[in-house]
Amino acid sequence: MQLLGDRYRVERELGRGGMGRVFVAHDLKLDRDVALKVLPPGDHDARDVLRFEQEARAAGALDHPNVVAVHDIGTHDGAPYIISELLDGRTLRDALGSGPLPAEVALDHARQLAHGLAAAHAKGVIHRDLKPENLFITGQGVLKILDFGIAKLAVRPEPKQGITETGAVIGTIGYMAPEQVRGREADPRADVFAFGAILYEMLSGQRAFSRASRIETAFAVLNEEPAPLPPAVPRSIERIVRRCLAKDPAARYASGAELEAALVAAVPRRRRRLLLDVGLLLLAIGITLALPPLPRCATRSRACAEVPRRSGR
Repeated sequence: MQLLGDRYRVERELGRGGMGRVFVAHDLKLDRDVALKVLPPGDHDARDVLRFEQEARAAGALDHPNVVAVHDIGTHDGAPYIISELLDGRTLRDALGSGPLPAEVALDHARQLAHGLAAAHAKGVIHRDLKPENLFITGQGVLKILDFGIAKLAVRPEPKQGITETGAVIGTIGYMAPEQVRGREADPRADVFAFGAILYEMLSGQRAFSRASRIETAFAVLNEEPAPLPPAVPRSIERIVRRCLAKDPAARYASGAELEAALVAAVPRRRRRLLLDVGLLLLAIGITLALPPLPRCATRSRACAEVPRRSGR
């Protein structure tokens, strides 16, 4: 088995894609399994390396339960690598393989995604390539945002010879906001658009703008509206999806934080009351279990006060 430096032992490959291969590795210093991502073999230009390093910088700038944690970066034989937490579960794309998700599950995923986006946007990080393939659901139901390879860091401008160029189309057709399709500057509202497309897909089982070709899909993003969501979807949630998918960025939620607040407000009042009641009940049970047991009274024991008897007089 290959060693990276004197710390990481490469054990097996998990998968590969256009921007890297992912392995399970063991951190010998901390005695834990981690995920190791390296550039695929072959020649890579400066832009590939910058994009790879950008992923580590963007995710590393965040410390949030809904964003994959980056532990370390380095180079081996001249190739950069990223060490991140090893996740157990499946991507949202895999979860959508059998059709739409139950509304409760879809809304829980949406809430976690908005929570992660709120943290990213607060740090000046714009993902710019949100899609089901870049969202991971752990075995415990925790959503993690992955792949910040084309993220934009407002707090750290891209170099002049960076990973993007003015007028370049960045992202994945079908989840890109109209301004991205046009090659214009993207801000947090582009992530909000992608969020709307993802939530639409979780609730309907269909992609919001899928067409026969990339050009037709891009045209739909610019000019068409997705079909109505299933009737069972609450109107408050449908309004959120429609606002996220507005063609004009000014008509969308301004950031992940604003989007998260809208989702919280859209939960039916009765359900909020039920969740509050359940929470209070669990709190009461926890307090009860934490209290020391009361002394057991033995017969004729002076340690326990007797209950006064009523006089018959």
